[in-house]
Amino acid sequence: MDASSVRKAGAADAPNKRLGNGSMTDAEVSRSKRLGIISLLLFAALCGVWVYVFPKPPKEKQLIDNFYAHQAAYEQLRDMLVADNQLLRVANWGVETTNLGPHQVGPQGDFPLNRYNQYLELLKQTGAKWAFRGRGEHPEVVGVGVWASGWGGDTRHIEICWTDHEPANQVANLDDYYRTPKPRHPAFRHIDGNWYLYADW
Repeated sequence: MDASSVRKAGAADAPNKRLGNGSMTDAEVSRSKRLGIISLLLFAALCGVWVYVFPKPPKEKQLIDNFYAHQAAYEQLRDMLVADNQLLRVANWGVETTNLGPHQVGPQGDFPLNRYNQYLELLKQTGAKWAFRGRGEHPEVVGVGVWASGWGGDTRHIEICWTDHEPANQVANLDDYYRTPKPRHPAFRHIDGNWYLYADW
């Protein structure tokens, strides 16, 4: 093979080799772009999951405005929760009572269906997700859960509570509280009378 043939063979292989000056071939540029696009898509997907799993809590004003707009429903929920001694939690998945244990799907046993449906209707009116009460004939705290985010032991909650005593660890503004360094202690923000916002993160 003469020198001319060698030069031609080398020229044919050139697109698949890195150029002598350190530049990338067209194939390497294309591969690099593909990897960059895939990395960007993965990053965007992870950001989407983060926003879905850890959304920002609603603003304090929004929660308080909603309380005043549906105060009669909140008061009715309080009265029902205080009266229903056996109830611990109620939500669209069912009821949890002192008799039935946790996470019973659908009202069973001695918890009346019409009472359960009344709870669901009031929760729907207020936009709340669940209602709860402390144990005993005269619970110190009853309330409704209005927001939650996360899973397992890392779930964050916001609740609107009625309590028979003034709670400790009150803050002037929940929006400012969220901006304080972590870890934070659970905090209450007074709304009206014995009603408080409660945040546990």
